[in-house]
Amino acid sequence: MELQIQKGIRQAEDDLVLWIQAALDTTQYGNLEESQFRNLVRVADTTDSAEVIKNFIRYQVGRDKKWGRGKGSLAERIIQDIDGNIKKNAQSIAESSQGELKQVWLELIRRYLGYGSRHLKYLKDGK
Repeated sequence: MELQIQKGIRQAEDDLVLWIQAALDTTQYGNLEESQFRNLVRVADTTDSAEVIKNFIRYQVGRDKKWGRGKGSLAERIIQDIDGNIKKNAQSIAESSQGELKQVWLELIRRYLGYGSRHLKYLKDGK
C-alpha cells in the first residue's frame, strides 16, 4: 500500500476504535463469545469483499441471537458502520491519495473489527 494511503488509514484509527467501542457498548446483543467475533475477523481477513463480510454477519444473526436482531442490535450497527462511517472515511482517503476505494475500505473494516475483538475481550474479562 502506498505511503499516503497508509497515513490516511492510521489517521482514521481513532474513529474506528470509537465506532466499534460505541457499537459494543450501546447496542443489544446476547452473550457473544470472543471466538465468534474472531470468526468474523477471520472472514474479513480472508476476503476482498465487504459484501461477503456483511453476508457472514447476517448468517450469524440467523443462527442465534448472540449478535442481536433488528434495530438497535450489534449486527445492524456493524453493518451500518461498514456502509456508512467506514465507507465515507475510505472514500476520502482513496480520493486524497489516488488509492483504490475497495482496498482502503476493506483495510478499514478489518481494523474496525480487530479493535472490536479487543474491546469485547475487555468487556468480558477486564471489567
